[in-house]
Amino acid sequence: MNQLQEMLVDQLKDAFSAEKQAIQVMRRTLRKVSDPQLREGIQAHIEQSEQQRERVEQALEKLGSRPGRKVCEAMRGLVEEATHEMDEHDKGPVLDLVIVASQQRVEHYEIAAYGTMAELSKAMGQTEVADVLAEILAEEKAQDVRLTELTRSSLLPTALQDGDDVEEDEEVQAQGSQNGGRSRSKRSQASAS
Repeated sequence: MNQLQEMLVDQLKDAFSAEKQAIQVMRRTLRKVSDPQLREGIQAHIEQSEQQRERVEQALEKLGSRPGRKVCEAMRGLVEEATHEMDEHDKGPVLDLVIVASQQRVEHYEIAAYGTMAELSKAMGQTEVADVLAEILAEEKAQDVRLTELTRSSLLPTALQDGDDVEEDEEVQAQGSQNGGRSRSKRSQASAS
């Protein structure tokens, strides 16, 4: 096996490990998601990632190799960072944004990895492998776009509204304490009625 093929095989093993780790963290993340659209999107992406992992394994077989026990250290770092960030927030709109941000970091890493592998395999004349990797690359790019669109259309407006509600509650509570505690927040008044 020449050096370029060894490099491609090593990169594919890394991608297999990365997909496996991404699937695991997405499954754990589902418990923390509030937004129904984000939940659906993550569930769909888990299924897609499982298929991608299978296709990476098939690409390795075409090159006469198997995934082995290689661990993608870059993905390990992204998963650790995402886990720490998620632990710092309570369930709700801000945590949903944190989840999307961590997922997009993963997508950008995968886009870079699959883009490099697709070009390398194409240059080596491994057209079947190149086609598989180009297909996965397109899926990763599409997922990144979906996450951005969901953030713009739903998650950011919800988080901003939630932040405004908290500020209003704090202002009303401050006024209430200035008035001898006679005023209650709009939320507590609404929930009392």
